[in-house]
Amino acid sequence: MTFDDRKTGVAAAAGSGLLLATAWTFQAFGYAPCSMCILQRYPHVAAVSVGILVLMGLRHPIIYLLGAAAAATTGTIAIYHTGVERDWWEGPTSCTGSGQSLSSMDVVDLLSTDAGPTLVMCNQVAWEFLSISMASWNAIGSFGLMLLWIIAISMRIEKQRIASHAN
Repeated sequence: MTFDDRKTGVAAAAGSGLLLATAWTFQAFGYAPCSMCILQRYPHVAAVSVGILVLMGLRHPIIYLLGAAAAATTGTIAIYHTGVERDWWEGPTSCTGSGQSLSSMDVVDLLSTDAGPTLVMCNQVAWEFLSISMASWNAIGSFGLMLLWIIAISMRIEKQRIASHAN
């Protein structure tokens, strides 16, 4: 089996699809995502979309660059999320700390006994394997996929260079 830019790009897109499917599986098993977890999914959707374009025959290096940018974006968000989980830096106030500001609540909210929707905190590690959180695993996987996209770019450029010298 020989690898070319198309197969490599499709493999990278499939990897993003696999990371998305894994996130949805964890969610189905009761691990509700925080807002940063959800944010990390959008670039994976973009990478899968780029993979579909590659399957349709669009194989310009810029197409592969879009896939690499999507993987780099989700990896960067995941690194940021990891830092928030590990208390390396502050996270968004909307999903860290207590998640609520008493000063923004009115008397009815303060006295209510109704349980509102559960806010999943971004600075809480919901699940980890080998002391690595889901956000960290996403970062590792995403940067690996970015590398695949970059390999696809270099393969495509090399093919174009060879084709231009043959003419």
